[in-house]
Amino acid sequence: MKRLAAVVALLGLATATAACSGGTTDKSGGSGGGGGLFTTIDVNRPGLDASAPANPWHPKGNSFLGYNAMKLGWVKNHVTDPNQFYPAIAEKWEIAEDNSAITIHLQPNAKWSDGKPVTAEDVKLSIGIAYTQGSTAFAITPGAAGAAADVEVVDDRTIKVTQDMSNPSSKFARGVLDSIIVPAHVWNSVLPADFWEKLKTSRGTGDGAEKAREEVLAVGQKVLAFKPPQDVSAGPFTLERVNPGEALLLKNKNFFNAANVAPDQVKFLNYSGNEQIWNYLTAGKLDQSGFVAAPTDVMNRIKQAPGSHLIKGFSPVAVGMAFNQSKKPYDNVHVRRGLAYLIDRQQVTKVASPEGGTAAVTTSGIHQKPAQEWIGSDLSSLEPYAHDVAKAEAEFKEAGLQKKNGKWALADGSPWKVTMHAPSGFSDWISAQENIKSQLIENGVDAEVVTVADYPIYLEEIDAGKYDVGFWLMALGPAPYDIFQRLYGASNGWTNVAGKVKHSPAGKAGNWMGSSEEIDVEGVGKINPGELTAKLNAASAEEAKPIMSQLAKAANQDLPAIQLWDYVNTQFTNTSRFTGWPEQDSDLLRLPAGVWIQLGLVKKKQ
Repeated sequence: MKRLAAVVALLGLATATAACSGGTTDKSGGSGGGGGLFTTIDVNRPGLDASAPANPWHPKGNSFLGYNAMKLGWVKNHVTDPNQFYPAIAEKWEIAEDNSAITIHLQPNAKWSDGKPVTAEDVKLSIGIAYTQGSTAFAITPGAAGAAADVEVVDDRTIKVTQDMSNPSSKFARGVLDSIIVPAHVWNSVLPADFWEKLKTSRGTGDGAEKAREEVLAVGQKVLAFKPPQDVSAGPFTLERVNPGEALLLKNKNFFNAANVAPDQVKFLNYSGNEQIWNYLTAGKLDQSGFVAAPTDVMNRIKQAPGSHLIKGFSPVAVGMAFNQSKKPYDNVHVRRGLAYLIDRQQVTKVASPEGGTAAVTTSGIHQKPAQEWIGSDLSSLEPYAHDVAKAEAEFKEAGLQKKNGKWALADGSPWKVTMHAPSGFSDWISAQENIKSQLIENGVDAEVVTVADYPIYLEEIDAGKYDVGFWLMALGPAPYDIFQRLYGASNGWTNVAGKVKHSPAGKAGNWMGSSEEIDVEGVGKINPGELTAKLNAASAEEAKPIMSQLAKAANQDLPAIQLWDYVNTQFTNTSRFTGWPEQDSDLLRLPAGVWIQLGLVKKKQ
């Protein structure tokens, strides 16, 4: 989940200055004015590709969630429960008490933009497509946690999906409801006639099953390349046209809640980086934008724009300074602790994310807001690693580091330089690392910041173990397993397949962190953090709490990463043309503004 700072890769595509070409539908000009025109950006995907199809699975597809792309449900931003949703194409649902199945009832008046009804067959075909992409509940890996075992069309408006209970997941319902739905009468050609038989075979073992899995995944390439002849949407809007500068969507009169959809048109502006979004916001061109990192002076200019309005709420994400423990001296916990004491997290956050983050109270592996729910009083017992130069020096000496002429060197006397990597365009990460660099150098630790071309390259290289130190998104809630798998999952050597946990040594199978397989945690004893994390996948909330406490203590003591700041979800809106924005701390804030619109919150200003 990359938000435009640290959380979506910034792709260097065309600028957003071109005027909309062709047609006469847009009569309000390019300023974002006009009560019926809603102007925004897609914060999850920089750059518009005019040649891309209206295909929600295409990497650059002109499909915008909440606007012309619809899911069964919209995930609520709950602090601890991953299975709470707002209705979308699904009106309601029942989850079995043991989480073994979910029965979904579609909106009774749901129609596609061409007038055809939305049916359970559309949902089944969309689930089939999801299997070809290996997504969430519809993974074809044998034994995958939370995988669907059966998809049953009960009637035209009802569908039942069951979970493979040999390796259940507490997030199964989330995986199902979070599915994108497309019209079968447009998309049915992408799945072969024998698809469901191939899928059934793929769940087995042996050569036949392996061949079937390959054939199912091969269909995925056909899905990615599919170009619908026109945008047929069940959402509040349909795509009218797109050019390198902007995409224009028109209101869908057949949307089941069309009477409460205020905008007549939606315009997505193109951008290639944070600076363009800052300019749009400063000029008051956008009715809404998701979070974008901005320095204090820019943020002040944005706030002064006519109608500018900021909404803030919980964001279950933190950023950590993570270590490659296969590289010296980061294999020594006292070095990691020394850096934790030396870095002033308050200062880093003020410089890097003044409006979009709060300095972490400590390293627990959990965002501080849900940490209160998950580990309670244990949070206050953790070492806070408050900024303390004397404690940092004591830890460095304990690690055997040497201080020569005011500069710290390795135990053997060779030079030590902390080299931090960040993707180009991640302005908050880069600002944070530059500030950390200054703090370290001021205290005798040589340091440098190296930027990488883009986020995909960054992930590829960090996975290959090329970095000593890198920034790492962690604490990805609300599900307990997701929170800790960023620290004690595949990136640190533990893989969970078919309910069995396997540990790979540092440098193998994507293990770039290289923590010890077993940690002796004070007050707890020896634990295997990867195995404990795997238990969270099927644990109830009450079962998860003692496990979360042990893992938080392990993360705090062993420091595979220093938790720097916890993100705050900051949404930029403008009250000049529309009203009815979500309230502060609303659980709607992590959903696209298209969802706010389709739920009837957003109103034209009178």
